[in-house]
Amino acid sequence: MKIIGTGSALPKKVVNNDMLSDFLETSDEWITTRTGISTRRIITDERFEDLATEAAARAIDAAGLCPDDIDYIVCSNVSNLYITPHLSSIIMGNLGMKGPVCPTMDVNAACVGFVQSLDVCDALLATGRAHNILLVAAEECTRFCDWNDRNCAVLFGDGAGAVVLTKGNSLISSKITTIPMPDVIVYRNPMEATPFETREGIDTHSALVMKGREVFRMAVTSAARDIARVTEDAGLKLEDIDHFLLHQANLRINEAIRENLRQPQEKFPTNVQRFGNTSSASIPLLLDEGIREGRIKQGDTILMSAFGAGFVSGVLILKY
Repeated sequence: MKIIGTGSALPKKVVNNDMLSDFLETSDEWITTRTGISTRRIITDERFEDLATEAAARAIDAAGLCPDDIDYIVCSNVSNLYITPHLSSIIMGNLGMKGPVCPTMDVNAACVGFVQSLDVCDALLATGRAHNILLVAAEECTRFCDWNDRNCAVLFGDGAGAVVLTKGNSLISSKITTIPMPDVIVYRNPMEATPFETREGIDTHSALVMKGREVFRMAVTSAARDIARVTEDAGLKLEDIDHFLLHQANLRINEAIRENLRQPQEKFPTNVQRFGNTSSASIPLLLDEGIREGRIKQGDTILMSAFGAGFVSGVLILKY
């Protein structure tokens, strides 16, 4: 595969740390010291699916295509308002594509969803199952936060990023790994399956639960390990990488990974300070921003690394 277009979209509502301290026992200093986050974008009166569609439309336009040129849609998403239908089918309709047109598929790999979906799309293109793939990563993380829990609520933001992929040889190496640790980051369906007779009185509220210290340890360990393996498999050295696009979970995590790799700070762009943790949308948001601002140029070697619930780690190296 190769990337021929990128796009992104963000909610208009900016929430800074001082606004959170109005109702949480926290402060700007407490949040920035532990996470590096100053502001985040939160969906208010927008519709989540419209945000995803906006990012998709911008990526298609950047690729010089029209929606009808797309013959496969993949969407990375963990926070769709609907359990069904899947978000990729909603995006298709919003783009004005009249069915039956092409396959649509959602991927739920939490924060690793975009990287894992790139790997899947490469296989689809290699086998001739598709020619132009729209890949969207759209997340409304703030919808499943407990806004009384300062350890979680301060971390997340909403956003969407998208890419258009076509046949090419940009992918150099990739590795997706999972360690079965489901209790590290958990968000349970508020309407868990319950026998009909006992449904009355069930507490349907549920919120994201995260073991922060364990996530920190697993993220740094997994990312450093898999980055080393993928770079070696590609026959490259870390010095050959122009840009390290890491999942934007926490600035302290990313700095620990950078220090472990002993690479200069200028190779590690960040947006978590402004957008918070946008789950699988964080890397395509970084990518689109870097390309549109001219920092990422054709021919650059990019390493993407993400980590999240599962516990899943994904690393991918490509030539832009």
